[in-house]
Amino acid sequence: MATTLRLTRRWGSVSDRGKWQIIVDGAAAGSIAKSETVEIPVEPGRHTLSVKRSERFLSKERSFEAGDGELVSFSCRSAMLWPQYVAALVKPDLWISLRQN
Repeated sequence: MATTLRLTRRWGSVSDRGKWQIIVDGAAAGSIAKSETVEIPVEPGRHTLSVKRSERFLSKERSFEAGDGELVSFSCRSAMLWPQYVAALVKPDLWISLRQN
């Protein structure tokens, strides 16, 4: 039985535009628009998830364990405060926040 990965993109800031690419286990698994929720089937086991708009706008990679028939939920959004914007210029994986719910 497949596991479902659910990703919700929350509103972040005025720079929060366009579709973002969803990366599961290092491979493109779909895209997500602002205020959208996407469900992706994955096999049970250990996986990684990240989201990116480009090489300059991305999230940190998150690991998760998926049980058989389980629903695993994450949410993402762009940086909310100007210090995060500045920090993301140096460390691009701070631009998008990705959290397991």
